[in-house]
Amino acid sequence: MLSRRHFLASLAAAVPLGAIVRRAHAAAVVHLESDPATLDALAEAVLPSSLGRVATRRAAEAFRAWGAGYRENAELVHGYGTSRLRNTGPTPVTRWAAQLDDLDARARTEHQRAFRELAVVDRANVVRATLGGQRLDRMPSVAGANHVALALIAHFYESPAALDLCYEARIGRETCRPLSAQARKPLPLLRISEK
Repeated sequence: MLSRRHFLASLAAAVPLGAIVRRAHAAAVVHLESDPATLDALAEAVLPSSLGRVATRRAAEAFRAWGAGYRENAELVHGYGTSRLRNTGPTPVTRWAAQLDDLDARARTEHQRAFRELAVVDRANVVRATLGGQRLDRMPSVAGANHVALALIAHFYESPAALDLCYEARIGRETCRPLSAQARKPLPLLRISEK
């Protein structure tokens, strides 16, 4: 008779771990895309309010697209002055999907409403309480963030839109501009009341 331990060991050997991880990543991406409201609500709570609703939603969509495009074990560009090659780690999307579900469960427990139904201030308080014990002295990389809220913030602050917001000008980092436009001062951003 085959014991449970031997059965699980033979099953683990039969199904490659990579296939399991890829399926978990795909399921998490589907989860994030099928219920975008919780991530959109999180973006409203943690991203700058000066962005406005449309830009905040665009930032959440870009974050979802980043997660969908994440590939485990992809080769990364090596840093300046080093020849050491690095690869991406395990997918963080599965962890983030579970954390979004945890935020929703915490909101239902504390406020008897879904996370997305709470006022922005209450959502921010739920996120603060969730991040209570985490070290927040520096901005993590998107993939290295311990929590989906931190990953969303890190993803936004790596974007050209964040630089434009910081300088209140349309700098358009990582966009192609003709050489004739290089000496021209960037145009100012529109104020929220002008949007």
